[in-house]
Amino acid sequence: MSAASIRVNGREEPLAAGSVAELLAGRGIAEGARGVAVALNGALLPRRRWTETGLAPGDSLEIVRPIQGG
Repeated sequence: MSAASIRVNGREEPLAAGSVAELLAGRGIAEGARGVAVALNGALLPRRRWTETGLAPGDSLEIVRPIQGG
């Protein structure tokens, strides 16, 4: 992993967002979106902390959204 990258859902990518909320917004996920769970470095991150939680090189973020299928 390079110095200025993070892992999102298992994939390495450049660190381009300053906060979890900014990263989610870049993926079309609004701050108040329902049905979205986020874990930062293996720990569940409460929705109320998305805006204030910064991202650092080497962080690992998992974004989970339910997918309906049949």
